[in-house]
Amino acid sequence: MSGEGAAIVDVSALPVPAGPDGIVSSARGSLRTLPVPALVGVVVVEVAAVGIVASTVTSAPRLPDMLLGAFLAVLSVVHTELATGIERIRRRTAQTSYFDLSSVWTFAAALLLPPLLAAAVVVAVYAHLWQRVWRPADVPLYRHVYTTATVVLAATAAHTVVRQAGGLPSGPSDVAGVVGIVAAVLAYVAVNTVLVAAAIALSGAGSTARDLFGRWDDNALEVATLCMGALAAVALGAAPGLVALALPPILVLHRAVLVRQLEEVASTDGKTGLLNAAAWQTQAARTVRRAQRVGSGAAVMILDLDHFKTVNDVHGHLAGDDVLAAVAAELQAGVREHDLVGRFGGEEFVVLLPDLPPGAGARDELHAVAERLRRRVSQLDVPVETTEGLVTITGLSISVGGACVPADGATLEQVLKAADASLYAAKRSGRNLVRIAGPAEIPSPRRGDTESVRTAR
Repeated sequence: MSGEGAAIVDVSALPVPAGPDGIVSSARGSLRTLPVPALVGVVVVEVAAVGIVASTVTSAPRLPDMLLGAFLAVLSVVHTELATGIERIRRRTAQTSYFDLSSVWTFAAALLLPPLLAAAVVVAVYAHLWQRVWRPADVPLYRHVYTTATVVLAATAAHTVVRQAGGLPSGPSDVAGVVGIVAAVLAYVAVNTVLVAAAIALSGAGSTARDLFGRWDDNALEVATLCMGALAAVALGAAPGLVALALPPILVLHRAVLVRQLEEVASTDGKTGLLNAAAWQTQAARTVRRAQRVGSGAAVMILDLDHFKTVNDVHGHLAGDDVLAAVAAELQAGVREHDLVGRFGGEEFVVLLPDLPPGAGARDELHAVAERLRRRVSQLDVPVETTEGLVTITGLSISVGGACVPADGATLEQVLKAADASLYAAKRSGRNLVRIAGPAEIPSPRRGDTESVRTAR
């Protein structure tokens, strides 16, 4: 997950209302656009954060704790300002406006301070982020407030766990203290993850595990940040000046995020969001070699959008880009999550299906998937903006050629050649067909006169 907050504290999947001009609306009133279940969930979490923190207050905060909290808040401000340059570079290549690793300071506050002061640090950290990052980006205020509430609850849970374990480690032999910190990390992650996933689910913005919980590497980055927070807390307890040493590793983590996103941009086709040809071939070749090594089946499809030139000639290249993106989304949605889908160039796409049954079973599975993708595209309606207004493009179709590993080739290059030959056989036979390489072609029925692209106003 990406966007506001670190990987686990992100609520960017909550719906953001757009105005008539397509620009994200301001925070004012945007909470009312949430579905009722999501709205109730947001309010309950925010009220719970205030109530739980208030219930922990038994005495006035001590001055040393207040000074420590202020110091952590200042460190977070310094961290945010130092990371601005790195994030400015990252924003040039990423849709998300900021990747926040501030949990290093909020988690340190959770370990060192009573819940009230830890919550105050969280509020100070996120108030600064709001001023410097999110308000200029027109992020709705309710999302930022909800993020702050989830972090407050996560910090309170982490503090409770550490307190039950007897506090921070007092020395090398304090195993209970070490275990307490590990448990606090898990508690922080669990509370934050559940609350964010619940908000996304209630808003209807995601249904898969990846939608709800984010990618594995993003969550691993958040855990690494929390570990840095634990080390910062231990340093503050032993020698407060040493906590400044946490800043360089955090900035390195920011650069690691930048490098990863640059790698993703380099491997992604800008128009469709699929793997580009080079990245697809690299990953597909690796998968084919693995299939050969373990004796499993795999298959390759080459899919060509029929009469795509007509779309560009009639409606323009921008409309053609919209069609390519819509077809790419259908192809991605029509295969398994771990199947490799890429854009081969122009109007050609490629799909690799790994982990198929060996032998004839792979060919049957390939044909079934190819037919499913062909049908999905034939049923596709793509609304596009043209000089003549909104137009819906229908009647799209694809021709598909497929080949199997190892029946049609031992290497990716050999299988691609067999699939390409099958694709041309489908084209010669009239388009909107599936042809699979092998001893006998498997035909597919024609679906009416879908060769011509139709439009509807």
